Amino acid sequence: MRFLRFGYLPLLVAVLFPPICVAQKTPAELERKVDQLFAAYDKTDSPGCALGVVRNGAFVYEKGYGMGSLELGVPLTPQSVFYMGSVSKQFTAASVVLAAEQGFLSLDDDIRKYVPEIPAYEKPITLREMLHHTSGLRDVLGLLALSGRNFEDVHPTPELLDLLSRQKTLNFSPGDEYLYSNTNYFLMSVVIQRATGKPLSAFAEENIFKPLGMTHTRFYDDHTVIVAGRVPAYAPREGGGFRVEWSTNFDKIGDGGLLSSVDDLLLWDRNFYENRLGKGTLLKELQTKGVLNNGKTIEYALGLNISRYRGLPIVAHNGALFGYRTALLRFPEQRFSVICLCNLGSADPGRLVEQVAGIYLEAQLAPEATTEKTTAEQQDPHVWVGSYWEAESHAVYKVTVEGSDLALLGQHLVPVGPGRYRLGLSTEVQFDSAGGGEPRFTVLYPDSKPRAFQRIQPAIPAAEQLAQYVGEYQSSELQATYKFAAKDGKLTLSAGWQEPVILEPSVRDEFQAPFGAAGSAVVFRRDAAGHVTGCDLFAGRVRNVFFKRVSP
Repeated sequence: MRFLRFGYLPLLVAVLFPPICVAQKTPAELERKVDQLFAAYDKTDSPGCALGVVRNGAFVYEKGYGMGSLELGVPLTPQSVFYMGSVSKQFTAASVVLAAEQGFLSLDDDIRKYVPEIPAYEKPITLREMLHHTSGLRDVLGLLALSGRNFEDVHPTPELLDLLSRQKTLNFSPGDEYLYSNTNYFLMSVVIQRATGKPLSAFAEENIFKPLGMTHTRFYDDHTVIVAGRVPAYAPREGGGFRVEWSTNFDKIGDGGLLSSVDDLLLWDRNFYENRLGKGTLLKELQTKGVLNNGKTIEYALGLNISRYRGLPIVAHNGALFGYRTALLRFPEQRFSVICLCNLGSADPGRLVEQVAGIYLEAQLAPEATTEKTTAEQQDPHVWVGSYWEAESHAVYKVTVEGSDLALLGQHLVPVGPGRYRLGLSTEVQFDSAGGGEPRFTVLYPDSKPRAFQRIQPAIPAAEQLAQYVGEYQSSELQATYKFAAKDGKLTLSAGWQEPVILEPSVRDEFQAPFGAAGSAVVFRRDAAGHVTGCDLFAGRVRNVFFKRVSP
């Protein structure tokens, strides 16, 4: 009876309730829906995106939307060469793994074995911890911005190593937390050079790009080199039109610096099934998640996020620098990938690759969670808009409306439940108003501890209060002098040769500065008598850099 009850039940159901035939969309219908997603860019007077949709190692659709060069009237194509930003990290990680296979290094080596310029902190930092972003090292791009140096200038490796050698503390003890830091992967370029005797650009060419036939891909470590097919990037200009956001002299590599195209990235994607490189350990190492000291497994592997999207396993990474925006999204079980490379700073390829995947994998993806709204949201769709402050990082994040969507940090929030939104692939933002008070939100990360923000009304200081902050402050870690001044009821800050910037007040003794992608916090210190003696800087991936007040 038990066999009859369970063994034949599917057959009985199939006979009594035959499956409903779902009409399969034709390739032309799928492509038409994809084209609609990119319609805003598909113009002769706009930058845009190059797209590749891959199934079973081959393109099922590829297209360019918009212009590669507005100046020359050159359209984007799948052969256009883009600056890849942080998508570069998986190629850096692959180089480190292949160098380990060849006996040049071990992933569990202390970084100081190859880069003794890094201070001897309380606990050693391993290459593996760096590759998983669990090292605690402060972010080198953040340090450059905070030091007042021109971000887009050429910054030779000795200069960056000198900057890193001056950092007296880490963001946290190695292995305790996950915090994305470009320092980790920049230093891998130094490790490869010193361990193998070859620059990362040459090592990757010999061990990755040439074997896979990626003829238009390179690590750009020489700003004098002409790169055929490379496109500039742009950002919207206030009042309409675009400004160029292309820096051809930025040649730091490891954390970024890769140039590639949609066509070349197909070959890289294909290797995740063919495993043609090295001695066979590469794919396993690249896709092994990190583990914190407390035993928690994080989603970040080696230059790749290993996660799930709407019920399906995915492998993904995005990139962003200057006006370039890039995203690679792979569904390994479906042997399906989406590559999207954009040369417009306001584009969101991370969201676009999800939407393209939703078109092609509609029948296999779980539906998005309910978009039911809270009572507050029903009354006012803008109820969550405003400035929110976090006590631990002193950061202020602004929630805005872009089109019909809420946005945080320039990314659209996707509603997934009452007061709950998805930010990116696996980060969630939960809004609420406890006891009818000021709204607040909590950012729930898969790899990091939750962050709680509360909405604030900025505490505007009076003129006599602003005067208390005026003066010069110095940091030995950044080799920088900050000059604070009061002008027209505002506090201004000048660093190095940069023009003074206006600081926005948040809470008492705290201001926000426009340094870094998400801004920076300046937190003034007072002694027991209430006199201002210095300030601490926080900039997301850089925590607690001290500036001593040297003159009033």
